[in-house]
Amino acid sequence: MATFTVASYNVHKCVGVDRRLDPARVGRVIGELRADIIGLQEVDNRSSGAHDSAQMEYLARETGYEAIPGPTIKYSNGHYGNALFTRWPVLDKQEIDLSFSQREPRGAIEALLSVHHEEVRVIVTHLGLTFYERWYQIARLTNVIMERNSPLFLLLGDINEWFPTARGQKRLHGILGKTPATRTFPSRLPLLSLDRIWVKPMEALRDIRVHKSKLARVASDHLPVVAAVDLPQGERVRKNS
Repeated sequence: MATFTVASYNVHKCVGVDRRLDPARVGRVIGELRADIIGLQEVDNRSSGAHDSAQMEYLARETGYEAIPGPTIKYSNGHYGNALFTRWPVLDKQEIDLSFSQREPRGAIEALLSVHHEEVRVIVTHLGLTFYERWYQIARLTNVIMERNSPLFLLLGDINEWFPTARGQKRLHGILGKTPATRTFPSRLPLLSLDRIWVKPMEALRDIRVHKSKLARVASDHLPVVAAVDLPQGERVRKNS
């Protein structure tokens, strides 16, 4: 059975806890993860003319991933939001609008990947700061998840859920299985499990951990969460999916 590595990482616009804007430092943390698939949040992909200012493009170029943008805010010189980095072929992709009335625009990336010729569906997201918008966003996501039929499904994201018994989190557990809570925020002294990885079926989740390198503790206010996932065998990727 093949195993691959996935991660979720809120890069905080590449501004570290030392208040220094340093995309190269975030790129080095991404390199430390050695992940095949990474969901990124708070990626500022606006170009100012500097070689590293369009962060998604710069990080993808420096780390060798294919980048799928999931902009939640669009500007004349670029965009801001989520990104999916992958080392595996992309068969299909789409954006999911999760914006809630009078709140910061939110969204998700949904992608179908071919991993060792097996079908893996991935959603990358960053949910809102208030209970009601998170409840709306989780309801929208769970509807999407229940409509899909993939042998392996991954949800990667900053869920912004502060309380482990919150209704929204319970709803995700009910559909995807109860994933371990790993403390990722704040990066200097992580107390809260904001960044999460769900794997369906849950038995495909082999291991999950927080990446706590010295560099990661400084590069962003969130730590990356990393998981080893077993790839179910038997259902090959459909041609022209």
